[in-house]
Amino acid sequence: MTDDAPSRFTVRGDVAEDGLTGLVWPRLAQPFETGLSWPEAFQAIGAMNRENRFGFSDWRLPNRRELYSLVDHGEREPALPSGHPFEHVWAGKCWTATTSARDHAYAWWVQFSGGRMFFGRKVDDAVVWPVRGESKVLWATGQTGCFGADGSPVDCAGTGQDGALRLGRAWPEPRFRESGGEVEDRMTGLIWRRGTDLAGGMVDREAAGRAVETLARETGLAWRLPAIMELESLTDCSRADPALPSDHPFTDVREAYWSGTDSGYDPTWSFCYYLHKGAVGVGFKVSAEFHVWAVRSA
Repeated sequence: MTDDAPSRFTVRGDVAEDGLTGLVWPRLAQPFETGLSWPEAFQAIGAMNRENRFGFSDWRLPNRRELYSLVDHGEREPALPSGHPFEHVWAGKCWTATTSARDHAYAWWVQFSGGRMFFGRKVDDAVVWPVRGESKVLWATGQTGCFGADGSPVDCAGTGQDGALRLGRAWPEPRFRESGGEVEDRMTGLIWRRGTDLAGGMVDREAAGRAVETLARETGLAWRLPAIMELESLTDCSRADPALPSDHPFTDVREAYWSGTDSGYDPTWSFCYYLHKGAVGVGFKVSAEFHVWAVRSA
């Protein structure tokens, strides 16, 4: 998500409200002196609330969709909107409250160097950037369970985990509406091709672009490569292999896909989406390592 950065954030003392999402973040993006493990992150935020830090006592660890909403993929070091009001932003890994569905001993992190999103062991250290408030525009992640650092299920009550809070807009039911070879995602309004391997195998980024251009020309419809945030919107964080909602109607689902979003860190790379994991990475444009999934706006 990007916007006119100077008008996107409203500074109120030690905090900044994001006008795009409605969430409130500390301007000090590293409120703790060192990196923390995932369990320590929740403990530290609990202490932060008892201290009424920055004038509030309802801080929490953001879920992955909330933290990722800060990323501007055209920027680097950090990958935040130009003119942002934040200080001491750690360009490395920042924890989210969302557990990996592939391995419950891992949790999702966002890397603010270039804007990748992956998962790491909960016992390892990462920076903690808390948030407060509830967004009326961001969708829920789909996660419903809670898990300890060893991956074992735990009672959600009082944990502050994504599976406990389940914040964000509820998904429509049914989420998908199929019509021939097209699928409407009723959550975002986007139209996806039901078949998810347009090029019939892995191709480089240039060939991916040609494939969707050919489809658009043949059908007379504005098919294109999806933006990385559009691919991410398909993620169901309660599932893996693939990380898609259980009622999805898609066929020929592959491991990873090109997006139409170039990396602000290095323009010879583009963002890619690892569908089986639900992760966001980057791919070298000249390498034939990713598949093509076409999308268009309704």
